[in-house]
This record gives sequence, C-alpha cells and structure tokens, in this order.
Amino acid sequence: QVQLVESGGGLVQAGGSLRLSCAASGRTISRYAMGWFRQAPGKERDFVASISWQFSTTAYADSVKGRFTISRDNAKNTVYLQMKNLKPEDTAVYYCAASTGTTYDFWGQGTQVTVSS
Repeated sequence: QVQLVESGGGLVQAGGSLRLSCAASGRTISRYAMGWFRQAPGKERDFVASISWQFSTTAYADSVKGRFTISRDNAKNTVYLQMKNLKPEDTAVYYCAASTGTTYDFWGQGTQVTVSS
C-alpha cells in the first residue's frame, strides 16, 4: 500500500503561483508512475499531469501546458506540481495518484486550490 498526502493548496490571485507537494509513505514510489488530477465543483475528476517512473517522461492536459510542471524526487518520495499563471478555471481540488501499470491504484485525499479573479 502507498499512502499519499497532498499539501500546498490555498487561495491565490489570478496570475499567481502555487507549488503542490505529494508525499508518499508505505512504499517507495520510484517504480510508480505518478499523476495529478483535479475536480472542480459539479464536474468530473480530470487528468492534469503525469510523470513516468523510468525516464520521468511527462504529459500534460492541454489546459495546463506551458503553465504547470510536474516533477518527482524519489529520494524524498515526493512528487510536485508547480503551477504558474493560475487562472480562475484552475480552481479545484487537486489529487495525487500512483500507478503500478495501466490504472491509478492509490489516491490522496486532495488539496484545495482556489484562484480568485
């Protein structure tokens, strides 16, 4: 089992920045692909970004490309999501997840990000 705890969310003005962290425990995440997802009120949970375990290959949703950066520090068992030029439409609960293969098997409880206009 992998336990994931997100932190770093908060209230920020449009154009501002935040860095989310996802601290893992229970197992090392060095062999897990990691992802960030978000869910806005009344909407489904959407993919934001992912990073592979082997080469740290990254992927992003079109809506965040060029503004968000996912990274990982396996020594700290932590994954990050650097968010810049935030927009009101980025407001959501952000979730971290770990994948052992084709699905995300472990999820955190989320951290709220609110962007004011």
